[in-house]
Amino acid sequence: MAHGSRQIQSQAQQQIQTLSPQQILVVKLLELPAVELEERIHAELLENPALEQGSEETTTDDYAESSLAESSSDADTGDYDSLGDYLTEDDIPDYKLQENNRSRGEQPEEIPFSDVTSFYELLRQQLRERNLSEHQFELTEYLIGSLDDDGLLRKSLESISDELAIYVGINATIEELEEALSIIQDFDPPGLGARNLQECLLIQLRRKWKPGKLNVLLMLQEQIITECYEEFTRKHWDKIARKLNIDEECLAEAIEEITKLNPRPGASLGETIGRNMQQIVPDFLVETYDDGSINISLNNRNVPELRMSRDFTVMVEEHTKNRSNQSKESRDAMMFLKQKMDAAQGFIDAVKQRQNTLMTTMQAIIDLQRPFFLEGDESLLRPMILKDVAERTGLDISTISRVSNSKYVQTNYGIYPLKYFFSDGYTTDSGEELSVREVRRILKECIDGENKKKPLTDDELAEILKEKGYPIARRTIAKYRQQLNIPVARLRR
Repeated sequence: MAHGSRQIQSQAQQQIQTLSPQQILVVKLLELPAVELEERIHAELLENPALEQGSEETTTDDYAESSLAESSSDADTGDYDSLGDYLTEDDIPDYKLQENNRSRGEQPEEIPFSDVTSFYELLRQQLRERNLSEHQFELTEYLIGSLDDDGLLRKSLESISDELAIYVGINATIEELEEALSIIQDFDPPGLGARNLQECLLIQLRRKWKPGKLNVLLMLQEQIITECYEEFTRKHWDKIARKLNIDEECLAEAIEEITKLNPRPGASLGETIGRNMQQIVPDFLVETYDDGSINISLNNRNVPELRMSRDFTVMVEEHTKNRSNQSKESRDAMMFLKQKMDAAQGFIDAVKQRQNTLMTTMQAIIDLQRPFFLEGDESLLRPMILKDVAERTGLDISTISRVSNSKYVQTNYGIYPLKYFFSDGYTTDSGEELSVREVRRILKECIDGENKKKPLTDDELAEILKEKGYPIARRTIAKYRQQLNIPVARLRR
């Protein structure tokens, strides 16, 4: 008996959150630090003739009044409805991008500062050299922005896929992200884009292979990292020798080569740039005064004031007056004007929204970390996570993350990355809230004061901190010790 097949059609409701082009523009501008914003604005000025630099002082009352009168007569004219919006706002809707709490002649000083995150731009330069589709370029660029300062990717590709869909409006499969990540892993220096230290070392080892040449020592190094990685991290050389059946001399030679690899390729690149003393332009300027008041402003010293082009506005008026006798070419020209003016207005609004969001976020950080901004004492920093700032501002956590990434604030006590003010916290037995930064400081003091002939184990350190009122698990002690680049007890003798 033959069996046939049939198709069944069904309907299902699915709610998908998408962002408008204007929202995507706001998100992209929000991610840019001060210098890159300047470049982006200048590029937009070159690309869109409806957008121009200019101050409010160049406008006249007569021109504004005539524009308002013309716009009111055209309010119900079909294709021209939205054009009236531009003619009812005093002719040119200017948005000053400069903060007014500083005198016009006062310019914030550029301060030399070692930029440990500068490698992002170098990666983008390498990206632009690749022949990629627009979709591949967007995915790879987003992954570059998701790398940690050490050049590793610690977010899962699943979460990045969700971020792209929700915040950027780009659908990407895990396979597409894997392909984009492989592009980054082919960048220099080797090891970038690895998802953990083991993968980082393997990428560097495999980059050393030369086609057609067998390298026994290199094979052994890969075998150690792939098959004996846990023993390698714990420096259990005898176990590795027994497991791989090799003598101590071969093992020592392989280990020596492995230890020459770079566990933090992104950070090392940042240090190289830092030695050249690249100038970091802070995004925020925070001044603290003796009376306890704190003044905050955006550093927009090179950002031009933006307005709609007067020439475009005049042309709109002329087309609107003569619309009854317009040819097809004239109507096409009118649509071109409309598109450019829409884009210009959208860009001006996006820049203004970026400014408001940055100021709101920085004000919340100052409110939460006020003791530090008054005194400059690191120990006064309280535990603070993205959620705390999001709740205080009413903004989304992802927005706070974008604001705090790759941006700096100049204070009375120096320049700090915004990430500096964020850390988890612990509550002591007495109910005191303590930042992880403070816990690490206490841990370091314990290790600095130990008997070097009999250094403290992680279990003993956990017990000491517990006695001091900080109930922290041994594995957490080990994590903080590694963050401080302090080896295990048996290697501190």
